[in-house]
Amino acid sequence: MAQLWGGRFTKQTDQEVYEFNASILFDKRLYRQDIEGSMAHVKMLARQGILTREECEKILDGLEGILGDVENGTLAITPEYEDIHSFVEANLIGRIGDVGKKLHTGRSRNDQVALDMRMYVREAVRTTDGLLHDLLVVLQRIMEENIDTFMPGFTHLQKAQPVTLAHHLGAYFEMFRRDRSRMKDIYHRMNECPLGAGALAGTTYPLDRAYTAQLLGFDGPTRNSMDSVSDRDYVIEYLSALSVIMMHLSRFSEEIILWNSNEYGFVELDDAFSTGSSIMPQKKNPDIAELVRGKTGRVYGALTGMLTTMKGLPLAYNKDMQEDKEGVFDAIDTVTSCLRLFTGMVSTMKFNRGAMEASARNGFTNATDVADYLVNHGVPFRDAHGISGRLVLKCIAEDKALDDLTLEEFREESEAFGEDIYEAISMKTCVEKRLTQGAPGQEAMRRAIAESRAYLERTQGGKFD
Repeated sequence: MAQLWGGRFTKQTDQEVYEFNASILFDKRLYRQDIEGSMAHVKMLARQGILTREECEKILDGLEGILGDVENGTLAITPEYEDIHSFVEANLIGRIGDVGKKLHTGRSRNDQVALDMRMYVREAVRTTDGLLHDLLVVLQRIMEENIDTFMPGFTHLQKAQPVTLAHHLGAYFEMFRRDRSRMKDIYHRMNECPLGAGALAGTTYPLDRAYTAQLLGFDGPTRNSMDSVSDRDYVIEYLSALSVIMMHLSRFSEEIILWNSNEYGFVELDDAFSTGSSIMPQKKNPDIAELVRGKTGRVYGALTGMLTTMKGLPLAYNKDMQEDKEGVFDAIDTVTSCLRLFTGMVSTMKFNRGAMEASARNGFTNATDVADYLVNHGVPFRDAHGISGRLVLKCIAEDKALDDLTLEEFREESEAFGEDIYEAISMKTCVEKRLTQGAPGQEAMRRAIAESRAYLERTQGGKFD
């Protein structure tokens, strides 16, 4: 078929070159943004007197018809078109005649695709934020239900000090909360309209770019026409934020995989979010968590690919920028499915509170509290540290927990020990006396949970206005 740019050329493009150059197979998902942007552009042209009111109405009717037919499946987006812009314009001309050729007045495919992609990513940012909000709501519920579920806290994958499940999941709550703040930042920074920038140097038509921006829900028009058509910073920022989300999901997945193992036994995954083995009937595999962990790399790859594409491009638009779509689309699809499935998996997990507390108790997580007890009874900390360490060695040798020791065994190491040592090193005491802001003690956690609940109530997912 004839190209929109064919006047300069004397022969047809080689078919293989055409197929290599075409983007319709992937940019077809921008059809709604392309049509909505075109409708706003036409309204602005009529307002400025560049098109008549009759021409405007005819074009708008044609565009609305194309949009409706694509969405109801009666009009297919096929590979015979070079890109989504060609598809829309060719079908418009086919439906309403030569007046459809006026659609492209005052704009270029450069600012058109910049607009389409910006609108698509803007919507995706809202969707991602909404999915993060949904996950935080689930974490909030689990935190509220497990403020006194004791478990070991780890450093270096070694049991360190006792915490609660609420406190542990609260750490992930903070991670995903930061992810939401990145969505908000990206949204406001990218919410400028590039339409009207032309190919790179604007246009001689008296366009009202502020009006077009207003119609499309932008804060205003972009400020430099060369930057408008060559900027993909918002894509890179979004991919970076998606990569951080996947990193957080992957860390959480790794813990769930460990907790689900026979050795830990902290959680049981719902059957709906697990799979079995084709040969070993006893297996119940955490495949969702493993796939989330595995898919993190492909999102990292999209970010690396986009950075590499942009690193050597001079101003303004270059065809390389067509590569901004496939990786982004794949990353969006990946993160969207991962967030949805991960949220479902976490919301249906069952926690083995007994196993968690037993693990904390048998892992000497209260050893620091033994030392603190001695310090509070006048023993210098360095000496108290050594005494506690020797008691741990004794327990390891005799396969017992610290609070299994008799008072006589404690006093063999220090006369400072009294009957109150057992209460001082109980899991409940060890956790609840930690009341500084951000600590796992009940009072501190209740304050944190109340604040996170208020945060969720005032920040509806996907609302940045």
